Amino acid sequence: MVPIQTPGEFRDMVLRRSGVIAPIAALGTICSVVFALSLPHVYASSEIIQIEGPRITDDLAPSTVNGSAARRMQLIEQQLMARDTVIALIDAHDLFAHAPALSATEKVALFREAITIEGVAAAREGATDDGTISVLSISAEFGSPEKAQAVAHDLASRTIELSARARQAQTRATLEFFIEEEQALMTAIAELEDQLATFRSENDISITGSLEFRQMEIGTINSAISDVKRSRIAVQRELNSLDTSTRRPATANRVRELNQRLESLAEQQAFLETRALGLTQSLSTSPEVEREISIFDRRLQQYQDQLEEITARRTDAEIGYRLEENRQAEQLRILETAYLPEDPVAPSRRKIAFAGSVASLVLAIAVAFLLELRRPIIRSSAQMQRELGILPAVSIPEMARAKRRRKGWFRRLVARIVQSSNASQTVSAAAATAAPK
Repeated sequence: MVPIQTPGEFRDMVLRRSGVIAPIAALGTICSVVFALSLPHVYASSEIIQIEGPRITDDLAPSTVNGSAARRMQLIEQQLMARDTVIALIDAHDLFAHAPALSATEKVALFREAITIEGVAAAREGATDDGTISVLSISAEFGSPEKAQAVAHDLASRTIELSARARQAQTRATLEFFIEEEQALMTAIAELEDQLATFRSENDISITGSLEFRQMEIGTINSAISDVKRSRIAVQRELNSLDTSTRRPATANRVRELNQRLESLAEQQAFLETRALGLTQSLSTSPEVEREISIFDRRLQQYQDQLEEITARRTDAEIGYRLEENRQAEQLRILETAYLPEDPVAPSRRKIAFAGSVASLVLAIAVAFLLELRRPIIRSSAQMQRELGILPAVSIPEMARAKRRRKGWFRRLVARIVQSSNASQTVSAAAATAAPK
């Protein structure tokens, strides 16, 4: 049987069990108030950072810093929440000094829970999200308003410093990379040109197109050899026509001149034939030489093309580096400085005390209901009709029951005191009678 089914029965139960409900509710309320007052206050302070875009558009001066602002801020947040950085911040601001028993790991975990870093995405340009952030909020929650303000401001300053340092480091590394690549290509081109010059010197190819020049030279030499041969034949015929047996001085002089000319022509012919032979032998190796020269030329052209591309990229990297050095690219500025909080944000002592009081009242009513379930007594005609189906003819309410109970309790207490007094008097009388006269 369920004794409480209507609001009236619930009201009657509360009145009957007020002696149980009131102490439990009062005790719970007192404990809730004491607990709420014992909780330390938590103060929150926030610093707002605005992320400004580059002052010069990327079309005119492109930046070499890749990636979205959201990804860069995520990397910075990871650096700020690193264990070593967190421990340094805790030591710098003397945090958790009231709890020296906490270990370093526990302090780091509490610090990370007290810090909130949120970014507000910028308005989209088009249908895609490029990950641009317009505002970055850094909040700190601690038991002291001064420490909350100091930590929020310190984190914001470190964020700006880390962002600028990361961008400068990236642009510097990019510029150094392209400078090294440019120098390496220039060195490779110089070495290749030296090798080509050595190859040309070894193969007697001093200028471009010397192979064709050699062919022309061979033709010229062959023509000169033919002229020398004709001259020798003419001189030899003239020498044969002279009478060498005569003793005339003029004839002897002419014979001697013709012989000397024959010797000179023979020497010229030998020299020209030797030169022609050398040129002919060099021409026999010309296909291999041409192939090697073509290889040198192709490699040299590849290096020069790469050098032009690297030089253009190095110029862009130098422009990006100058933008970062002159603070003309994306940068972070403090939009709202961390304020000194006046009121705590948590916990709400009133809410905690009220919730504890309500919970205590609910618990007290639950205890009273359980007591009713232990003794399911029919207390009204409605209960009798509902449970037994019998309608009582007369219902006589019990009047002044509480007064009688209070009077009875007082009378029983007086009776017990009187009984105790009579019992003590009887014992005293018995002791006096039993004593020797």
